[in-house]
Amino acid sequence: MAPSQEMETSLIYESILNKNEKLKPPRASEKREWDIVWRNVIIFVLLHLGAIYGFFLFLTQAKCATGIFAFVIGVASGLGITAGAHRLWCHKAYKAKLPLRIILVVFNTIAFQDSVIHWARDHRVHHKFSDTDADPHNAERGFFFSHAGWLLMRKHPDIKAKGQSIDMSDLWADPLLRFQKKYYMILMPLACFILPTYIPTLWGESLKNAFFISAVCRYVYVLNVTWLINSAAHKWGTKPYNKSIYPVESKLVAFLVLGEGFHNFHHMFPWDSKTSELGNYAFNFTNIFLDVMAKIGWGYDFRTASRDLVLKTVKNLGDGSHPEF
Repeated sequence: MAPSQEMETSLIYESILNKNEKLKPPRASEKREWDIVWRNVIIFVLLHLGAIYGFFLFLTQAKCATGIFAFVIGVASGLGITAGAHRLWCHKAYKAKLPLRIILVVFNTIAFQDSVIHWARDHRVHHKFSDTDADPHNAERGFFFSHAGWLLMRKHPDIKAKGQSIDMSDLWADPLLRFQKKYYMILMPLACFILPTYIPTLWGESLKNAFFISAVCRYVYVLNVTWLINSAAHKWGTKPYNKSIYPVESKLVAFLVLGEGFHNFHHMFPWDSKTSELGNYAFNFTNIFLDVMAKIGWGYDFRTASRDLVLKTVKNLGDGSHPEF
């Protein structure tokens, strides 16, 4: 390692240690009132009932092409979150040329998890105030709250108050993201529901099957596996990089969410473009996609945590589950 790299690694490691000293160990969840937004409850109940019906239609009536189509756009929408909103725009873990940025904005719009600017703002708040009342999906409030409950009730006042400290100027400076934000309520229904319903009819699928399978069931499935990062990946698993925080390593979540389940690593090294120390493609499909983008020159300047930095962190902060120790 060159001297400058050693110095950079040392500075990053000192920053991690300083940050860790401020972290409090998990504490018992306090009682908080649930200010339920019943409109959201009704919408999500109807969506989930529609998804169950769509899965039934997939098993009993749908054409094979419809199932394949739903799977493909499901993966695409997932990449719009993992490779786009998360790794590229929220954490600046790599850089992307315009063609890739356009593709990822389209994929992100199909996902319907709000615009990139909105999603990245909430995620930056989550990292800065992780598992506190300022965290939109605070894991201290229980599995259901961190999975879906946070979307069914009004936000805690701390989220708005402390969220104002988050710098979003870099994303507002991007004309592509401003365009998506400005026209989101036109682009989202078209990308998430209308086109996924219309396209399967081109090969003779019924409108009912197309809507409930390709639009509703696909959308709800991607939502729930994404939410697992906030819930399961903050509850069940190992903590090889920092035993003092909630996020854990979960291969199951990583597999389901295209590589986003190595969450203990990610919270310690959020700038790492692979979001994991493991180079195992079986659990990190987003890495395959990004490696292809790097090969064709659309993705570049990928950032990774050095091996020396990772092992120093593991040795001093981890729970002993890392294979090196």
